[in-house]
Amino acid sequence: YSLGLFFKGGGPVPAKHSNRSRYSLPVLVNLLCLGLLLSSSAETLLDDFLLTYTVFMTTDDLCQALLRQYPFTESCNHQGKEDDSDVSCRKRKVLHLVSQWTSLYKDWLHEDEHLKQFLKTIYRNVLDDVYEYPILEKDLKEFQKILGMHRRHTVDEYSPHRKNKTFFQQFSVKENWLQHRGTVNETEEVFCRVYITEHSYVSVKAQVSTSAQEILKIVAEKIQYPEEELALVTVSFSGEKHELQPNDLAISKSLESSSRMFVYRRDLTDSLNPFSENEELQQRSVRILGINTWDLALELTNFDWSLFNAIHEQELIYFTFSRQGSAENTENLSLLLQRCNEVQLWVATEILLCSQLCKRVQLVKKFIKIAAHCKAQRNLNSFFAIVMGLNTASVSRLSQTWEKIPGKFKKLFTELESLTDPSLNHKAYRDAFKKMKSPKIPFMPLLLKDVTFIHEGNKTFLDNLVNFEKLHMIADTVRSLRHCRNNQFGNEVPSKEHHELKPYIHHLHVIDNQQALFELSHRIEPRA
Repeated sequence: YSLGLFFKGGGPVPAKHSNRSRYSLPVLVNLLCLGLLLSSSAETLLDDFLLTYTVFMTTDDLCQALLRQYPFTESCNHQGKEDDSDVSCRKRKVLHLVSQWTSLYKDWLHEDEHLKQFLKTIYRNVLDDVYEYPILEKDLKEFQKILGMHRRHTVDEYSPHRKNKTFFQQFSVKENWLQHRGTVNETEEVFCRVYITEHSYVSVKAQVSTSAQEILKIVAEKIQYPEEELALVTVSFSGEKHELQPNDLAISKSLESSSRMFVYRRDLTDSLNPFSENEELQQRSVRILGINTWDLALELTNFDWSLFNAIHEQELIYFTFSRQGSAENTENLSLLLQRCNEVQLWVATEILLCSQLCKRVQLVKKFIKIAAHCKAQRNLNSFFAIVMGLNTASVSRLSQTWEKIPGKFKKLFTELESLTDPSLNHKAYRDAFKKMKSPKIPFMPLLLKDVTFIHEGNKTFLDNLVNFEKLHMIADTVRSLRHCRNNQFGNEVPSKEHHELKPYIHHLHVIDNQQALFELSHRIEPRA
């Protein structure tokens, strides 16, 4: 096994998959026929390889291997072993693989120094070669698109008399694709938890450059409290408190690991006091009851789609194999998983903070309808979360509430519950989801479970060779994201009459402590 370039299938391989059993990178490159592909299996093989190569080799390994496959003009002329058509074909095949790689990964590898240097080197090589091999001009233009080059050269400019220095200087100035993502980091979005009490928080989706004042405004609107009477305070795990000033950056990964952010009340003497759990229960109003259920579901779907659509396929690979620091390589996936968990907690929180029985019954009915609408909108992520929220032990024990739910709602809920039945490996869900047209949002935890099951049930290496059949199965599962995202949602906009709908859905107020939820449950419906 050298640089992970030789692949071997694990166990008896069916005939239809036997062509994937053993490949070296030279064979892989030769399988790529430009213009007319020999078969779709060659493209599938390439896609499998590019999706999963990080499992058995580094990006630097792949860059070096591709450079070895790119025939340098000087060495070809010196050895005289290949004619011009073979050399140009090999060059184009390597460039095709690089094009597919950068297209698949998009901005995923922008900060990888090895890839930056590799692309510079390949680009210079093509500049050297295009005069002798004019057929490469099309590939050069494709490369310029990949790199975000603004200038389009002509073949005359590739004359041997015009050396690389001038071109490379132009390239260095205009390498938009390769620029460091410092500016992107400022616009990166995260879920920021602002605690109202010890066990409840408002989940705020915001950019890392968001100021404390902006965060405070969102929270004040959410809890219906005058902004000028509130303050953001970081409380370290040792108990130290620090008030954030309006222009301070509110979001910091280092801060998140050592403290939590709270919103405190500012009294007449300007001293800061925390909210109590009882105050939250008394002051909360049930705003959700006045909002149309289809609009609620639609806003949930639009929000989930923005998270789901941002996930890179590679994030599922990193999440499963936990290579090179899983957290920083699975940021978008983590956001959707966190959102799923928070929607489940939100359902339980809304119901358990409603002390009036009649309104609590209306809330349960409303959530059942929202779940049905999410299913109709093909958002299975929020659908599962809402059903699981209604089935939370602290909610399902509310016998007085459930007794007053009309029969037709109970029947509907039973039908919805059947889709979440885990028996026969979630057959009910899988059959229903398969029939749904794209675009659609899968229940992401189950998709991750499928990838993990393949990973844990099959060895990655056999006899010092990579078990590529296993990687094909993983890549095939990950590719299901493409089918789900074949089309874009129609961007249907909820009714304008509910101006507070977006902030209400985007910034959920939840209780994240199961013991606190049970205490609320027993307070509103004591044990008989």
